[in-house]
Amino acid sequence: MTLYAIGDIHGQIDMLRAALHMIETDGGPDAEIVFLGDYTDRGPDSRAVLDTLIDGRDAGKPWVFLKGNHDRMFEWFLQDYPKPEAYLPIELTWLHPRLGGDTTLASYGLDFTPQSRQIEVHAQARTIIPQAHVDFLTSLQLGYETDDLFFAHAGIKPNISLSEQSEEDLLWIRQEFHKFDQPHPKLIVHGHTPVKTPTHYGNRINLDSGAGYGRALTAAAFDGVDCYILTPNGRERLSV
Repeated sequence: MTLYAIGDIHGQIDMLRAALHMIETDGGPDAEIVFLGDYTDRGPDSRAVLDTLIDGRDAGKPWVFLKGNHDRMFEWFLQDYPKPEAYLPIELTWLHPRLGGDTTLASYGLDFTPQSRQIEVHAQARTIIPQAHVDFLTSLQLGYETDDLFFAHAGIKPNISLSEQSEEDLLWIRQEFHKFDQPHPKLIVHGHTPVKTPTHYGNRINLDSGAGYGRALTAAAFDGVDCYILTPNGRERLSV
């Protein structure tokens, strides 16, 4: 059966709806979809994105939700006491416009200024963000695999078995993974690092086409290891 995947959404609800429509046109209403994470931040309506994903899950859609690093930052901010992300530069927090937590909270109706105290913003967020959204963020899985494919948000650490990958690498890895040009145990499908267009590198496929920066959101179809990008005019094969 054809398996579908959607790259990093980043609060782009209109793009998500268009991607879901293309998938349903190609594969029907019960198509299996793997979402590669980063559902929130930067784009205009993270709340609506989470509502859409949760509604699909609750309707029994065969959808798989992977955790992105932005989803973990949001999840950690909502803990009893906000937990910082050690991978960020010292001067940044999830609320900084460069990361987009500010736009995520704005989609829930919470506005603040750079002078606001984090603990106060945190207290407000805990009162207005639905528990269903908190539960969704904590339920996200780190990877998904088929006979031929392994899906992860950021990628994998080379020469480590798929079953032993760390959460940090699955959510954050870049250069070590990108520079590795030898075969992996399976074809790796990932997002996390924006590229101008979805790209097949031979041992991996990057589906993050920059929706978080106002570029396109990619929906792809997989028949085994064969990958096709969905467009309003149908499939386009993605080759090395």
